[in-house]
Amino acid sequence: MVIGKTLGLYLSGKFLRAVAGVFLTVFGLIYTLDFVELVRRTGDVADIPTVLLAQLALFRTPAIAEQILPFAVLFGAMAALLNLSRKLELVVARAAGVSAWQFLFPAIVVATVIGLLTVTVYNPLAQTLKDRATQIEAKRFGKSKPAADQQYWVRQRSVDGQAIVRAERASASGEQLGQVTFFEFDKDGRFQSRVEADTAELRSGFWELQNARLFTPEEEPRSFASYVIATNLTPEQVRQSFSAAQAVPVWDMPALIERTERAGLDATRYRLQYQSLLARPLLFVAMVFVAASVSLRFFRFGGIARMVLGGVACGFLLYVATRLVEDLGAAGILSTTVAAWSPAVVGSLLGTLALLYQEDG
Repeated sequence: MVIGKTLGLYLSGKFLRAVAGVFLTVFGLIYTLDFVELVRRTGDVADIPTVLLAQLALFRTPAIAEQILPFAVLFGAMAALLNLSRKLELVVARAAGVSAWQFLFPAIVVATVIGLLTVTVYNPLAQTLKDRATQIEAKRFGKSKPAADQQYWVRQRSVDGQAIVRAERASASGEQLGQVTFFEFDKDGRFQSRVEADTAELRSGFWELQNARLFTPEEEPRSFASYVIATNLTPEQVRQSFSAAQAVPVWDMPALIERTERAGLDATRYRLQYQSLLARPLLFVAMVFVAASVSLRFFRFGGIARMVLGGVACGFLLYVATRLVEDLGAAGILSTTVAAWSPAVVGSLLGTLALLYQEDG
């Protein structure tokens, strides 16, 4: 499958520029829409410079744009192959004895490198910028009021048993909760008590509750100015439990999974996200195969619009299948490894099968 260095670099540059062009175009669109939304939301807030809003939009955009990376690879590979076909460069390559597998090899290498870079560099950078934007918003705009139906939930395990915590408000650090309720269970899972408090502050090894009321099945409700509940949670674990698994940088995932499981909490969503990130390079390769299976028809044969629509449909179906399998993995029906890797593996195999049928069948 190896081709000449000059041709390989030329094709690699074509694929890389096409993918970068698609991604940067969508990135700019997302940035513009987010900037306009920030301007609308802060229209009634005085002394908010436009430069700050532009900076916030720039910090928030990479995390949003990360979701469209597979489509950038798909549409970029389709655009590159169609452009090569339009300029008859594929015809010349075929005439020179270069097979479809050989001129796809540079695209596969580029997709793999892009996948590795997005996982190891882009993902941590995007989440860091997003966290920075959240801090700036909290500092400049104040704490936003939660929606009427918004609540924060976290489960903990301690020496006294287990507890489920519900709060109406939470600080960005995860150390302070407001309008909080603790549902306490013993080590056998039997309900023991309910504790309601105005505030709860996380200390080293315990929660300190203020203006608490204790409700138990056997006794009348009792009030306490200060009440203590044991915990083994850290502020980071509380904060992470309030955010999506997609907000955790890839380098923090292994340690977070270990701490979450040691605390007796469910780490399925973190395991699924971690495996999905590891499978991303193969998913990008699958997108190249899908693009090649619908984009290798010569321009003089016509049917270009149908090929483009076919590629879009295949990419959409692969995306839907990925989300469906991830939901099954998050629900515990499939293992996280199978749920994360199967779309990329199946997509690569189907794309390879389609190419074998077109080129060698």
